[in-house]
Parts: sequence; C-alpha cells; structure tokens
Amino acid sequence: MNNMMSLVLRTTGYFLLPLLLIFSVFLLLRGHDEPGGGFIAGLVAAAAVCLHLFFTDIAATRRLLHIDPRDLLGWGLTLATLSGIPAVFMGDPFFTSQWVEMTLPILGETKVGTPLLFDIGVYAVVVGSVLAIVLSLAEAEE
Repeated sequence: MNNMMSLVLRTTGYFLLPLLLIFSVFLLLRGHDEPGGGFIAGLVAAAAVCLHLFFTDIAATRRLLHIDPRDLLGWGLTLATLSGIPAVFMGDPFFTSQWVEMTLPILGETKVGTPLLFDIGVYAVVVGSVLAIVLSLAEAEE
C-alpha cells in the first residue's frame, strides 16, 4: 500500500510533527545544564522531518525545510566553531565557556553563554547531516 494513502499515518504525522519539533527545542535549551543538548535534540528534529517524509513526498519535505540540509550543516559547523572565539578575546583557552547575565521579559534574570551557541551549532549539524543522507537515499529510490 502506498504510504501517501494511509490516512492514519498522515493524520498522526501532522499531529506529531509540531510536537516533536517543540520537544527537540526543549531538549536543546535544557542541554547545557542537564541531560540533552544539540545532538539528541537534532536527532529528534531530524526524526520529525523523516516522519513527514513518510507521509508526503520529497518535494513537500524540502519545502517544509526551507533550506538545503547541506547548507544547514555548514552553518551549524560555522556557528559551533565561532562559539569558541569569545573565550580567546577574554584571555581564556579556545572553547572555554563564557556567560552573560541578562534580564529577559518572560524568563526574568537568566544566564546565556557560549555553550548554548555551540549546542545550536551541533543541532544544525546533526539535522543537516541526517536529512542530507535520508533525502539523498529517498531521491535515489525514486
């Protein structure tokens, strides 16, 4: 049976896609203080997009992404590498964590640091690499 004809998969997929993406952002944001982080969050986000690929086609999945996965991989690697530079300007070794305390309207007083930038970069690398592989395999199958 064609996977595009499965009403259950399509309905469940449209329901689960935003939930999985929100969960991946949750894992990303809590990762530098507790278990989680860019790698596992990226895998969850890539799994959500792969689920979308199961009940749609490659063109619809690429439209969902709005960016080529290889570009996402490159930007993520760049961001992860750049997150180490602020430490050098502070007189610390490369990739030493740097923190800034700030007051945000909803969150109140919070600390934001370079580990979060690194995790966002890892997130983009994982999502980009997994989706580049999966989409290449899906295109080769057609």
